[in-house]
Amino acid sequence: MHARLPIGAGLGFRRELLPELEAGVPEAVQFFELAPENWAGMGGRSARQLHAFTERYPFVCHGLSLSVGGQRPLDTDLLLRTRDFMATHGIGLYTEHLSWSSDDGQLYDLLPLPCTGEAVRWAAARIRQAQDLLGCRIGIENASRYVTPPGAEMDEASFIRAVVEEADCLLHLDVNNILVNARNFGFDPFDFLHALPLTRTCYIHVAGHHVEDDGLLIDTHGAPVIDPVWDLLAEAYRHTGPVPTCLERDFGFPPLAELAEEVARIARLQAAGAAR
Repeated sequence: MHARLPIGAGLGFRRELLPELEAGVPEAVQFFELAPENWAGMGGRSARQLHAFTERYPFVCHGLSLSVGGQRPLDTDLLLRTRDFMATHGIGLYTEHLSWSSDDGQLYDLLPLPCTGEAVRWAAARIRQAQDLLGCRIGIENASRYVTPPGAEMDEASFIRAVVEEADCLLHLDVNNILVNARNFGFDPFDFLHALPLTRTCYIHVAGHHVEDDGLLIDTHGAPVIDPVWDLLAEAYRHTGPVPTCLERDFGFPPLAELAEEVARIARLQAAGAAR
């Protein structure tokens, strides 16, 4: 199948949403995102359901477990399965997190890298290896974090910029992650946004989060998007233009019509950004 790139506003492709999506995809949804780890190699009914959508809509692969900053060798089998899966379904974009998530096995968490020159070179080399195996440039996402690794030689935005430039990859911008980190660590989210290599942005995430009783923000993707995140998204479009943007929702699913309203809000902000 010919590879297709996403356009406009999209939604995470979740099994919990399939009954409503099969009844009718909202007009605002122009593409879908999935985790290849959860779908590659699936057969039977799940494969038929997925094909019914990939034949009609562009999809994005957003990886969860490559661990581009980890110490173990890259999972080349996963990358090759992902490459074949993308070819089968005509998927033209793959993104992953700038983090590490494995040691002896998967840790099921996205842990931050130290902001050092050595970590820049290490992560960039692994990203280049992944790009060589996939046969395309990939987008690397700024991740949420809850600790700051010691020994920093640069700030986080400079670290992300250095990795993206060293790897010659693309930026997957997550505006909710910026706000979560900014509130938890006390920095200005707009300053952080402006310090990123926004001209390399290929893809954007927007999502909701949870606020603990003590004020700590947790990046859950289980709540509606709040106004400060929408404001960051609007500001991002001032610099990136209307880059394809996905609404993430991983649990606590409301009716599809409510999610479609958030997707439509993305589309309105994209249109306003394009007009500017």
